[in-house]
Amino acid sequence: MRGIMSYDAMETIRNTNEWMGASAKAMGSYPIFALIPHPAFHLLSAWGRVTERSFSRMVVKPDWELPPIIGDQGQDHIVYVEPVMRRAFGDLIHFRVARREPLPRKVLLVAPMSGHYATLMRSTVTSLLNDCELYITDWHNARDIPVSEGKFDIEDYTQYLVDFIRHLGPDVNVIAVCQPAPLALAATAILAEEDPKAQPRTLTLIGGPVDPDAAATEVTDFGNRITMGELEHLAIQSVGFKYRGAGRMVYPGLAQLSSFISMNLETHSKAFINQIFAEARGTATEADKHNKFYDEYLAVMDMTAEFYLSTVERIFKNLEIAKNQFSVEGRPVDIGKITDVAVMTVEGANDDISAPGQCVAALDMCTGVPAEKKVQHLEPGAGHYGIFAGKSWRLNIRPLVLDFIDDNAALPDSVKPKRRRKVGGEAADCGVTDVTDSGKMAV
Repeated sequence: MRGIMSYDAMETIRNTNEWMGASAKAMGSYPIFALIPHPAFHLLSAWGRVTERSFSRMVVKPDWELPPIIGDQGQDHIVYVEPVMRRAFGDLIHFRVARREPLPRKVLLVAPMSGHYATLMRSTVTSLLNDCELYITDWHNARDIPVSEGKFDIEDYTQYLVDFIRHLGPDVNVIAVCQPAPLALAATAILAEEDPKAQPRTLTLIGGPVDPDAAATEVTDFGNRITMGELEHLAIQSVGFKYRGAGRMVYPGLAQLSSFISMNLETHSKAFINQIFAEARGTATEADKHNKFYDEYLAVMDMTAEFYLSTVERIFKNLEIAKNQFSVEGRPVDIGKITDVAVMTVEGANDDISAPGQCVAALDMCTGVPAEKKVQHLEPGAGHYGIFAGKSWRLNIRPLVLDFIDDNAALPDSVKPKRRRKVGGEAADCGVTDVTDSGKMAV
């Protein structure tokens, strides 16, 4: 009951703030106050609008809302989000572009399970749809999964990736962003040993903690300081009776969001203060940069307790992937078994989540991969978010990743997709919301 009471207490605080925001918005908007020329009423209403919107977004899964793809003849092609494989803890999603033949580049985008929904990668998806037949892992909110579905830890996560890659076939190119990078590497190693014909053609790891000890960050320091007993006591709660997963032990998304915000508290505080004044002046809009960013950033999901705890213990503390000592259901996973898969790593020079050195360690671990099939890229001035969703991704990294895929495609040059080279220092604009290269919203 302690865990349930804590979970419901957090939800009560969120509900109360949402209600206070709605009340302030309504009170500040009374027509009679228009007769009183005092800015306090405008600020009260503006504070209410920003507060209500912010706290209401925390329990809503965002829609994909992908723009149509423009065809060669200028026609719009609607993008449909279709499940290919349904599982209890996550689905394999296909972005089908209507009235377009499947493209030769087949890409599986492995979204992180780190407190946000896969829609956090909407801009990444949008930027790849023009050039790829795209699939993505859509992880479910643990609070909505009944206890009867059982556990879900990093071994189950890895097995999900194995099944997804096997289903898509050997011509798939895997791009794993952040948290799943070490587990995508393990899944590839499992296929290399058990089902070589099902291996992906290429594996691109972007800003992931393959070897957390290679470079210290606040994340790794926290993982090393705290004991597993302390972490379980402080972070793990039971889902309240409001949701289908009542009684399931989880790491709440609201707790993760608090951690995210505290890491850049000054930046986030300034952003919200500026938005309140923008609302009061009447210059804020429904789809301005603040709302587009925070509508996604504040939408958080719970992770199963066993997934969160096993990630900290086995990936960060015991370094099982880094030391090549990882196992799934008692079977050792040998990264050295990977021989036919081309591997690329991408890091941001200013990444404060997964610092340079943590991801590129994967190349040294892939002892069976020839040197000509290994590629690494360090993006100057880029932070964590920027290397997969910001300007750095669109202008520099994305063209390199597509070229890497093409260089290892089993297709004659005459039928290979046209490369997206940069022209005059700029890549094609994909209509993606800008963030600064440091990964923080431009305010």
